[in-house]
Amino acid sequence: MRDNLLPQLEAWHEEDEFEEIVNAIMEIPVEDRDYVLISHLGRALNNLERYEEAVEQFLSIEEEGKDDPLWNYRIGFAYYYLDQHEEALRAFEAADQLEPGDEDTLEFLNLTRSKAPQKAVEVSSAEVDTVVDFDFTDFWDDSEHALEQYVIDDPPTDELIVSLEEELVFRLPTFYIHMMKLHNGGVPRSRCFPIGESVSGAKEHIRIAGILGIGREKRHSLCGESGSRFRIEHGGYPEIGVVICDCPSESEVVMLDYRESGNDGEPEVVHVDKENNYKITWLAPNFEAFIRGLAKE
Repeated sequence: MRDNLLPQLEAWHEEDEFEEIVNAIMEIPVEDRDYVLISHLGRALNNLERYEEAVEQFLSIEEEGKDDPLWNYRIGFAYYYLDQHEEALRAFEAADQLEPGDEDTLEFLNLTRSKAPQKAVEVSSAEVDTVVDFDFTDFWDDSEHALEQYVIDDPPTDELIVSLEEELVFRLPTFYIHMMKLHNGGVPRSRCFPIGESVSGAKEHIRIAGILGIGREKRHSLCGESGSRFRIEHGGYPEIGVVICDCPSESEVVMLDYRESGNDGEPEVVHVDKENNYKITWLAPNFEAFIRGLAKE
């Protein structure tokens, strides 16, 4: 009977016949309902906006469901519409960890984070020293071009940072975040990073055009029109991390490289040359070292 019922349940779901699903499963004795049937029941109750009943059903299979991204997403969905945002946030975060990058999960994760009570973000003294220890006096060249193309007027909020990290699927370096809170994107005065010497003995370097800020509104910001995802998807650059700097040549970028560290780790910094078969040149062990290494031409 169960094997015949499952295709029918899916058909009813496609036809938005959610009451049919609930009625069919409720006719089955409780002791005969397994994880799959209760999952169908909870989903149908969500679609009928009977969220308290849905939570009750999902909690009855919590032990099996806690490692299932769909279970976490569905109970998070119910909690969200019950305005239980802390519970919803935990569920959506678990779903995202189990199945990173799911668009529906990320959408509700961002919505829930904007509504859930924000926990105080503790910044260690070491992190503060990292920024204070660097002298940003005269670091930026706030020309008309820089202000128009790169500089975002407002410093990034914690909510915006979380939102962009979810969209990019990478955790941004601490030094970069604190740097952007002081001056969100722009063109540095020193734009050359030395990479050794040529055969002739001349100093060689890569040159950057600007540093992308944390935001979406400016064209040259992390999630702007010419931001990281756009450059990777339309320029064919490798899926190794985040485009963090433009170069004067449209065929070159500087990227945060997460291959060694993982998506939540401290990325290295590399240069990628599209015209040279996407050649990757290692620049620095982290973003702070890259910034400290910038020099005038």
